[in-house]
Amino acid sequence: MARGKKKEELTLEEKLEQALVPVEEQPYKVPENWCWAQLDHVSEIAMGQSPSGTDVTDDANYTPLIGGASDMGELYPVASRYTKVSTKLSQKDDIIICIRATLGKPIYSDGEYCLGRGVAGIRAICCKKEYLRYFFKAFEQYLYDNATGTTFAQITGKVLAKMPVPLPPLKEQQRIVERIESLFAKLNEVEEKVQYVWDCCDDDFAIAVHKALSGNLTEEWRKQNSISRSGWKMDKLGNLGCLERGRSKHRPRNDPKLFGGPYPFIQTGDVAEADIYVDKHKQTLSEFGLAQSRMFPKGTLCITIAANIGDVAILSYDCCFPDSVVGFTPYKDVESKYIYYMMSELQKEIEANAPATAQKNINLKILNDIDITIPSVIEQKEIIAILDDLYDKKKQVKEKTEKIIDAIDLMKKSIFAKAFRGELGTNNLEEESSVSLLKQILEQGDIK
Repeated sequence: MARGKKKEELTLEEKLEQALVPVEEQPYKVPENWCWAQLDHVSEIAMGQSPSGTDVTDDANYTPLIGGASDMGELYPVASRYTKVSTKLSQKDDIIICIRATLGKPIYSDGEYCLGRGVAGIRAICCKKEYLRYFFKAFEQYLYDNATGTTFAQITGKVLAKMPVPLPPLKEQQRIVERIESLFAKLNEVEEKVQYVWDCCDDDFAIAVHKALSGNLTEEWRKQNSISRSGWKMDKLGNLGCLERGRSKHRPRNDPKLFGGPYPFIQTGDVAEADIYVDKHKQTLSEFGLAQSRMFPKGTLCITIAANIGDVAILSYDCCFPDSVVGFTPYKDVESKYIYYMMSELQKEIEANAPATAQKNINLKILNDIDITIPSVIEQKEIIAILDDLYDKKKQVKEKTEKIIDAIDLMKKSIFAKAFRGELGTNNLEEESSVSLLKQILEQGDIK
């Protein structure tokens, strides 16, 4: 094709050549009446541009601003900021996608929005908007594979413009959309039922822990063993064991000299992620790090008091931790695991009562003063046995639930893969090729 020609000087065949993806660059083979076209020839693309900070406002009388993923709902925008001066605007039925940090996440524009730097507006021209939205969901990985940037992944306008789109005839696009939505509706129904089973199991366990706290969980056991309820008492957590903050005296806390040795070191996130027991760690301390810290023994109950407040886990091996974690060592006739279950029940209450500062946190005084209902040690052990059994069953249900949801996710990806290869059994080779549609659009000059 002749180079240097202005767009209006190109022949129809030259325009078509520009619009189509060269054979050697096509990701895979598509049906004969499909074609591979570049995104900027099947749609109009508007790269977002953030308005001046002085123009951004909370006043809903102005134009809603879509800046990135946080402003994107499941299907439509959920803008919380507005702008007095708008530059790039979306229109109703445009597709809005994230092009910075989070990539993809296509939604529909249900009105006029100002497009910020983190998004782009895509207006379908020779394809259905629903087809285009599913295309972006199916080809999200393409965006990540072709992104630039180190701190944040981002997509340039040039990359987006040249993005290859498998383009079927319009009627086939509609059939593909209907087929995807039909299959996804069935899979979503299964997923909802599976999620309901998990939610019920989770709720049942929470109810059991609550009953344990009130003494109702072991009421029948006490009758069978002729044990009186009078053995229960209310006491302060500080009277049931020793509470000690972890140590991390050295500053700065991220000094490389502190780390890389043989001594396990956990932080609040490790406690939050633990499944009752802390059985893994991401960081270790050096000899220098250990000297300014403290090693807590296996069996210590860890309680977080900063960042994520009130999370609990039990050490399965000797470990160090910083002063954002408190270690609880029970006194005689107090079981650590009983306190673990009771504290997990009280976690939301503890967090809600934390002082409202820039970063919520609690102190040893608050922990010491927490009221705990506690029975005899033999009943504590019975409660632990019952809850352990229920927890194991809950864990099994969770594992099965996750496997089913993962399988559903794989099925959806498979449906997408087949849909954009023309393998859903909906294609009609007798229909006019999408190349003809593309030619018609180019001839009419509908693509700017």
